Amino acid sequence: MHEQIIAACDGASKGNPGPAAWAWVIGDATGEVLRWEAGPLGTATNNVAELTALQELLEATDPAVPLQVRMDSQYAMKAVTTWLPGWKRKGWKTASGTPVANQPLVMRIDELLSDRTVEFVYVPAHQVDGDPLNAAADAAASHTARAQLAAGTSLGSALPAPETVPGTGSGGRGRKPASASGAARRPQSGRTRGSLKAKFPGRCRCGKPYAKGETIAKNPDGWGHLACATPAAG
Repeated sequence: MHEQIIAACDGASKGNPGPAAWAWVIGDATGEVLRWEAGPLGTATNNVAELTALQELLEATDPAVPLQVRMDSQYAMKAVTTWLPGWKRKGWKTASGTPVANQPLVMRIDELLSDRTVEFVYVPAHQVDGDPLNAAADAAASHTARAQLAAGTSLGSALPAPETVPGTGSGGRGRKPASASGAARRPQSGRTRGSLKAKFPGRCRCGKPYAKGETIAKNPDGWGHLACATPAAG
Protein backbone atom coordinates (compact mmCIF):
# COMPACT_ATOMS: atom_id res chain seq x y z
CA MET A 1 0.00 0.00 0.00
CA HIS A 2 1.53 3.29 -1.12
CA GLU A 3 1.49 6.24 1.23
CA GLN A 4 -0.49 9.27 0.14
CA ILE A 5 1.40 12.16 -1.45
CA ILE A 6 0.42 15.45 0.22
CA ALA A 7 0.67 18.44 -2.12
CA ALA A 8 -0.64 21.91 -2.85
CA CYS A 9 -0.76 23.86 -6.10
CA ASP A 10 -1.50 27.46 -6.95
CA GLY A 11 -1.41 29.94 -9.80
CA ALA A 12 -0.86 33.68 -9.90
CA SER A 13 -1.57 36.43 -12.42
CA LYS A 14 -0.43 39.98 -11.71
CA GLY A 15 -3.15 41.87 -13.53
CA ASN A 16 -5.49 39.02 -14.56
CA PRO A 17 -4.52 38.85 -17.32
CA GLY A 18 -0.93 39.80 -16.66
CA PRO A 19 2.43 38.20 -15.86
CA ALA A 20 1.46 34.74 -14.63
CA ALA A 21 2.98 31.55 -13.22
CA TRP A 22 2.12 28.18 -11.75
CA ALA A 23 3.58 26.39 -8.73
CA TRP A 24 3.22 23.20 -6.75
CA VAL A 25 4.75 21.92 -3.52
CA ILE A 26 4.94 18.45 -2.01
CA GLY A 27 5.23 18.16 1.75
CA ASP A 28 4.70 15.95 4.74
CA ALA A 29 1.87 15.74 7.27
CA THR A 30 3.45 18.50 9.39
CA GLY A 31 3.43 21.01 6.51
CA GLU A 32 7.18 20.82 5.86
CA VAL A 33 7.95 21.32 2.16
CA LEU A 34 9.96 18.44 0.68
CA ARG A 35 10.17 19.64 -2.92
CA TRP A 36 8.60 22.27 -5.15
CA GLU A 37 8.55 23.61 -8.68
CA ALA A 38 7.27 26.77 -10.35
CA GLY A 39 7.20 28.00 -13.92
CA PRO A 40 6.37 31.20 -15.83
CA LEU A 41 3.42 31.52 -18.21
CA GLY A 42 4.04 34.91 -19.77
CA THR A 43 0.73 36.81 -19.92
CA ALA A 44 -2.22 34.71 -18.76
CA THR A 45 -5.32 34.80 -16.58
CA ASN A 46 -5.47 33.59 -13.01
CA ASN A 47 -7.76 30.70 -14.03
CA VAL A 48 -5.25 29.51 -16.64
CA ALA A 49 -2.49 29.70 -14.01
CA GLU A 50 -4.54 27.73 -11.47
CA LEU A 51 -5.41 24.97 -13.94
CA THR A 52 -1.83 24.81 -15.22
CA ALA A 53 -0.57 24.39 -11.65
CA LEU A 54 -2.84 21.38 -11.19
CA GLN A 55 -1.81 19.91 -14.53
CA GLU A 56 1.89 20.31 -13.71
CA LEU A 57 1.42 18.68 -10.30
CA LEU A 58 -0.43 15.70 -11.78
CA GLU A 59 2.26 15.27 -14.44
CA ALA A 60 5.03 15.43 -11.83
CA THR A 61 3.60 12.80 -9.46
CA ASP A 62 3.36 9.02 -9.75
CA PRO A 63 -0.20 8.08 -10.81
CA ALA A 64 0.11 4.81 -8.86
CA VAL A 65 0.39 6.68 -5.55
CA PRO A 66 -2.71 8.26 -3.93
CA LEU A 67 -2.51 12.05 -4.04
CA GLN A 68 -4.04 14.76 -1.86
CA VAL A 69 -4.22 18.16 -3.58
CA ARG A 70 -4.78 21.28 -1.48
CA MET A 71 -6.05 24.27 -3.49
CA ASP A 72 -7.44 27.73 -2.80
CA SER A 73 -9.04 28.10 -6.25
CA GLN A 74 -12.71 27.15 -6.13
CA TYR A 75 -12.89 27.61 -9.90
CA ALA A 76 -10.13 25.10 -10.65
CA MET A 77 -11.39 22.60 -8.09
CA LYS A 78 -15.03 22.75 -9.21
CA ALA A 79 -13.98 22.65 -12.85
CA VAL A 80 -12.40 19.20 -12.45
CA THR A 81 -14.57 17.72 -9.68
CA THR A 82 -18.07 19.13 -10.24
CA TRP A 83 -18.52 20.66 -13.67
CA LEU A 84 -16.30 18.39 -15.79
CA PRO A 85 -18.67 15.37 -16.10
CA GLY A 86 -21.49 17.61 -17.37
CA TRP A 87 -19.18 19.39 -19.80
CA LYS A 88 -18.12 16.05 -21.28
CA ARG A 89 -21.72 14.86 -21.68
CA LYS A 90 -22.58 18.09 -23.51
CA GLY A 91 -19.62 17.84 -25.87
CA TRP A 92 -17.47 20.28 -23.90
CA LYS A 93 -20.20 22.88 -23.73
CA THR A 94 -21.50 24.66 -20.63
CA ALA A 95 -25.12 24.56 -19.47
CA SER A 96 -25.77 27.67 -21.57
CA GLY A 97 -24.32 26.00 -24.66
CA THR A 98 -21.12 28.04 -24.84
CA PRO A 99 -17.68 26.42 -25.25
CA VAL A 100 -15.96 25.50 -22.00
CA ALA A 101 -13.30 28.06 -21.07
CA ASN A 102 -9.73 26.77 -21.02
CA GLN A 103 -10.91 23.52 -22.62
CA PRO A 104 -7.45 22.14 -23.58
CA LEU A 105 -6.26 22.45 -19.98
CA VAL A 106 -9.42 20.88 -18.55
CA MET A 107 -9.26 18.00 -21.04
CA ARG A 108 -5.61 17.31 -20.22
CA ILE A 109 -6.36 17.31 -16.49
CA ASP A 110 -9.25 14.91 -17.14
CA GLU A 111 -6.79 12.54 -18.84
CA LEU A 112 -4.33 12.81 -15.95
CA LEU A 113 -7.03 12.08 -13.37
CA SER A 114 -8.04 8.86 -15.12
CA ASP A 115 -7.35 5.65 -13.17
CA ARG A 116 -5.70 7.34 -10.21
CA THR A 117 -6.78 8.24 -6.67
CA VAL A 118 -6.84 11.99 -6.07
CA GLU A 119 -8.37 13.72 -3.06
CA PHE A 120 -9.08 17.44 -3.48
CA VAL A 121 -9.10 19.64 -0.38
CA TYR A 122 -10.17 23.29 -0.48
CA VAL A 123 -8.09 25.58 1.76
CA PRO A 124 -8.81 29.34 2.08
CA ALA A 125 -5.98 31.55 0.85
CA HIS A 126 -4.00 34.20 2.75
CA GLN A 127 -5.01 33.15 6.25
CA VAL A 128 -3.07 33.60 9.45
CA ASP A 129 -2.56 30.04 10.74
CA GLY A 130 -3.57 28.83 7.26
CA ASP A 131 -2.33 25.76 5.43
CA PRO A 132 1.49 25.99 5.16
CA LEU A 133 1.71 24.06 1.89
CA ASN A 134 -0.86 26.31 0.25
CA ALA A 135 1.01 29.37 1.53
CA ALA A 136 4.24 28.00 0.08
CA ALA A 137 2.65 27.32 -3.31
CA ASP A 138 1.08 30.80 -3.33
CA ALA A 139 4.43 32.43 -2.56
CA ALA A 140 6.23 30.42 -5.23
CA ALA A 141 3.61 31.25 -7.88
CA SER A 142 3.56 34.96 -7.01
CA HIS A 143 7.35 35.26 -7.02
CA THR A 144 7.66 33.40 -10.32
CA ALA A 145 4.91 35.49 -11.91
CA ARG A 146 6.97 38.60 -11.20
CA ALA A 147 10.35 37.11 -12.10
CA GLN A 148 9.15 35.04 -15.10
CA LEU A 149 11.91 32.55 -14.40
CA ALA A 150 11.51 28.85 -13.60
CA ALA A 151 12.40 27.90 -10.04
CA GLY A 152 12.25 24.92 -7.74
CA THR A 153 14.06 22.17 -5.91
CA SER A 154 15.48 20.71 -9.12
CA LEU A 155 17.06 24.08 -9.91
CA GLY A 156 18.45 24.62 -6.42
CA SER A 157 16.15 27.57 -5.74
CA ALA A 158 15.24 28.78 -2.26
CA LEU A 159 11.51 28.72 -1.60
CA PRO A 160 10.11 32.29 -1.36
CA ALA A 161 8.55 33.29 1.94
CA PRO A 162 4.74 33.52 2.13
CA GLU A 163 3.53 37.00 1.20
CA THR A 164 0.58 37.16 3.61
CA VAL A 165 0.69 40.31 5.76
CA PRO A 166 0.57 39.31 9.44
CA GLY A 167 -2.75 40.06 11.14
CA THR A 168 -4.84 40.14 7.97
CA GLY A 169 -7.31 37.64 6.66
CA SER A 170 -8.29 36.79 3.11
CA GLY A 171 -8.24 39.82 0.86
CA GLY A 172 -6.30 41.87 3.43
CA ARG A 173 -9.43 43.10 5.16
CA GLY A 174 -7.97 42.78 8.65
CA ARG A 175 -9.92 39.73 9.77
CA LYS A 176 -7.93 37.57 12.17
CA PRO A 177 -8.83 33.88 11.89
CA ALA A 178 -8.88 31.94 15.13
CA SER A 179 -6.21 29.38 15.85
CA ALA A 180 -6.98 25.80 16.83
CA SER A 181 -7.41 26.92 20.44
CA GLY A 182 -10.10 29.39 19.39
CA ALA A 183 -8.06 32.52 20.12
CA ALA A 184 -6.54 34.80 17.52
CA ARG A 185 -2.75 34.62 17.37
CA ARG A 186 -1.08 37.62 18.97
CA PRO A 187 2.25 39.09 17.87
CA GLN A 188 5.14 37.69 19.88
CA SER A 189 6.84 40.06 22.25
CA GLY A 190 10.13 41.47 21.04
CA ARG A 191 9.10 41.27 17.41
CA THR A 192 8.98 44.37 15.22
CA ARG A 193 5.46 45.27 14.07
CA GLY A 194 4.82 43.84 10.62
CA SER A 195 7.50 41.16 10.95
CA LEU A 196 7.36 37.39 11.42
CA LYS A 197 9.53 34.33 11.77
CA ALA A 198 10.30 32.80 8.36
CA LYS A 199 8.68 29.39 7.95
CA PHE A 200 10.99 28.64 5.04
CA PRO A 201 14.43 29.82 3.90
CA GLY A 202 14.38 32.48 1.19
CA ARG A 203 16.26 35.30 -0.47
CA CYS A 204 15.93 38.99 0.34
CA ARG A 205 15.74 41.81 -2.20
CA CYS A 206 19.35 42.63 -1.28
CA GLY A 207 20.39 39.32 -2.82
CA LYS A 208 21.44 37.68 0.46
CA PRO A 209 19.51 34.66 1.84
CA TYR A 210 17.67 34.42 5.14
CA ALA A 211 17.20 31.25 7.15
CA LYS A 212 14.13 29.43 8.38
CA GLY A 213 13.21 30.89 11.78
CA GLU A 214 14.90 34.24 11.10
CA THR A 215 12.81 37.36 11.73
CA ILE A 216 11.82 38.91 8.40
CA ALA A 217 9.64 41.85 7.35
CA LYS A 218 7.60 42.92 4.34
CA ASN A 219 9.29 45.11 1.72
CA PRO A 220 8.12 46.37 -1.70
CA ASP A 221 9.44 43.20 -3.36
CA GLY A 222 8.21 40.58 -0.89
CA TRP A 223 9.85 39.50 2.38
CA GLY A 224 13.42 39.93 3.58
CA HIS A 225 15.77 41.21 6.25
CA LEU A 226 14.39 43.78 8.70
CA ALA A 227 16.94 46.33 7.56
CA CYS A 228 15.90 45.93 3.94
CA ALA A 229 12.25 46.64 4.75
CA THR A 230 12.97 50.31 5.48
CA PRO A 231 12.39 52.44 2.36
CA ALA A 232 15.45 54.28 1.14
CA ALA A 233 15.53 57.98 1.87
CA GLY A 234 14.46 60.31 -0.96
